[in-house]
Amino acid sequence: MAENFFTAGTLMAILTQLPALTVVTIGMTLVLISGGIDLSVGSVVALSGGVIGIAFTVFELPLIIAAALGILAGGCAGLVNGVLGSYFRLPVFIVTLGMLEAGRGLAYMVTDSQTVYIGASIQALSLPISGIGLSPSFIMSLTLVVLAQYALTRTIFGRYLIAIGTNEQAAKISGIRTEPYLTWVLVISGLLAGLGGLMNAAYLGASDPNAAIGLELSAIAAAVIGGTSLMGGRGSIVGAFIGVLIISVLQNGLAQLGVSEPVKRLITGLVIILAVLLDRWRSR
Repeated sequence: MAENFFTAGTLMAILTQLPALTVVTIGMTLVLISGGIDLSVGSVVALSGGVIGIAFTVFELPLIIAAALGILAGGCAGLVNGVLGSYFRLPVFIVTLGMLEAGRGLAYMVTDSQTVYIGASIQALSLPISGIGLSPSFIMSLTLVVLAQYALTRTIFGRYLIAIGTNEQAAKISGIRTEPYLTWVLVISGLLAGLGGLMNAAYLGASDPNAAIGLELSAIAAAVIGGTSLMGGRGSIVGAFIGVLIISVLQNGLAQLGVSEPVKRLITGLVIILAVLLDRWRSR
């Protein structure tokens, strides 16, 4: 297995699959740091991909406009989550759980429950650039990791997110208006999930309404493995990216071993549980 796993082909397969999970995990990490959670990201990825596929194939819009509409759809889902969670004070867990179902339903409605073939025009995003060996999607996702880490550690927005996640009431007492920040972090998560939908469609060459089922769990696991606390107030985008690498290597390793899908899901579930236990241990 080791001889077959540590090859250029396997490495390229991992790097090709990374971008969608990476950008979704960036958003998830920011939400977790703020003290929330976004369970809707997998469904939003599917919805975004569906919007892109239909806009491009049925309405014959230019790909860049179709992509923008797909990302915008993700942002709208995030805005609904943010407003309901921040201004209406509904539990974010419940709000995003509802959006998980609503987003998946909309993905089925948009695509008529069919896979929409887009073709080579979108697949160029996931193909390695000659002379570099890395795809545009991977370069974009890596750039976003750097920018998000900078925003988290070097800007007022990031510092306020950490303060809110550490103690929201104390943040309010200190003069921070928490509602806009908690709304915006979910909008950002939605936009990144929308971008993940574009990257996933590029990887598949199609829009699949069944895509990204369970992706939110992988994103949570990657974030926690990378040092983000489920209790809020602590986390690292770079650490979360390392978590993404670990999750991706694990999944590809299991595929190399010929492990069946049910067993892979079981092992991934155990990894998530271990990640939560690790977070609890670190919090002591």
